[in-house]
Amino acid sequence: MKLSELKKGQTAEIISFDDDELKVRFYEMGCLPGEKISLELIAPLGDPIAININGNLLSIRKQDASTIKVRVD
Repeated sequence: MKLSELKKGQTAEIISFDDDELKVRFYEMGCLPGEKISLELIAPLGDPIAININGNLLSIRKQDASTIKVRVD
């Protein structure tokens, strides 16, 4: 499943990344494989979304979120 497919309030574990360039950016933000994340907010038009990872709220584009593979808890 992709991060962009989560519903508000769902939690998941990061599995892998499809885009190597974005992977580096996500690593810098603390989005590492094995980390637990939750979808906290969705903008009124559906983009961007806000995720909670390790107590930090990050806003990312839905297109970028579609490159992150997750496993739902």
